[in-house]
Amino acid sequence: MRNRWSIGIILLVTVMAAVPLVLFLRGGISARSVPSTAEEVVARRLRSLLIPAEARAARNPLTLEPRILAEGRAHFADHCASCHANDGSGQTELGRNLYPRAPDMRGPATQELTDGELFYIIENGVRLTGMPGWGGAGKPEESWKLVHFVRHLPKLAPEEQEEMKQLNPRSAEEWRELQEEAEFLRGTGRPPSPRHNAGH
Repeated sequence: MRNRWSIGIILLVTVMAAVPLVLFLRGGISARSVPSTAEEVVARRLRSLLIPAEARAARNPLTLEPRILAEGRAHFADHCASCHANDGSGQTELGRNLYPRAPDMRGPATQELTDGELFYIIENGVRLTGMPGWGGAGKPEESWKLVHFVRHLPKLAPEEQEEMKQLNPRSAEEWRELQEEAEFLRGTGRPPSPRHNAGH
């Protein structure tokens, strides 16, 4: 019986390693290709298998309360939304151009992960994706706040998204435009420069 299990595991690992290799060779190194369903399934399964059992079983030590959720929302807007979008859809320029694409975090592929799995991914990242590891700064509570916020994404209200827009990172040009507008509205500056749209 033990031999059958060993052979089964070897076959499973071989298939799981071969499928991405074949898909990779078929599409080259381009990140523009859309990952196939098979590739997505294999990648999710491998991710799940490679997260240590004790990490999967970890429970969020922070009680869900408005302050914790607000801090998680602010952190997400400042650090995560450039890839994942304020609403968690992944529909940003960066998110749509990653390989694999930034997931829609509101859907079951993310929402069905345990709190421990979400925490592990936030802290450690995922190799060969655009997801960096954010841990190591000695502040695991920030990642646990993000876990609460990720759970909240399917219920995110429009007013929460509006608040998040104010917290999203801005380019130097955007900051300059905001400053010009504020000075003009205070009566201490000239009208703001017209904004240029380069078609992006």
